[in-house]
Amino acid sequence: MFTGIVEEVGQIISLQEKKNAWELQIANPFSSADGLEQGASISVNGCCLTLCEQASEVAIFELLEETLQKTNLDGLSKGSMVNLERALPANGRLGGHFVSGHVDACGKIQIFEEQGKNLYLQVEIPEDKSRYLVDKGSIAVNGCSLTVCDVLNQSFAVWLIPHTLAKTNLASLKAGEFLNLEFDMLAKYVEKLVTPTMENLT
Repeated sequence: MFTGIVEEVGQIISLQEKKNAWELQIANPFSSADGLEQGASISVNGCCLTLCEQASEVAIFELLEETLQKTNLDGLSKGSMVNLERALPANGRLGGHFVSGHVDACGKIQIFEEQGKNLYLQVEIPEDKSRYLVDKGSIAVNGCSLTVCDVLNQSFAVWLIPHTLAKTNLASLKAGEFLNLEFDMLAKYVEKLVTPTMENLT
């Protein structure tokens, strides 16, 4: 479980196909004092990955083909920057919102421009996902907990403050790029529970 509060931005060293999986190597921004161990869960651009191996300067993850197909990780290359967050400890502070690290969809950037002193980001989403969007609700974008400012026709918009841009990889976005999106898990659970009842009423 994560909070959507990005801790570090890491640089991709390589993404290579191996015998049984793809291997992702990231320059490790965490120190030994951070308590990372083999098998730890790390959010990489909002996708929960298992830390398979680490050295003082490299963190290694294994990716399935499905992971590449359903996230924007397939577009990574050497030098790409990714948002990183360690799993939330039981006594940790929930600064963002509950984020599972299970990407629901990839959204395409429609607008990314400066308006006033802040940046406006508008993202197109699959039509069947729009029901999870709520004005002023939470959404994870590349693993970053953001507040929806507008729910539009098959898209949503958020404002990005300077602090968010300085601490994440969102500052380097460009129109046409794809973002990992995770919708509020509470909305998905409510839908799962309520749908059978609603079907019985119709």
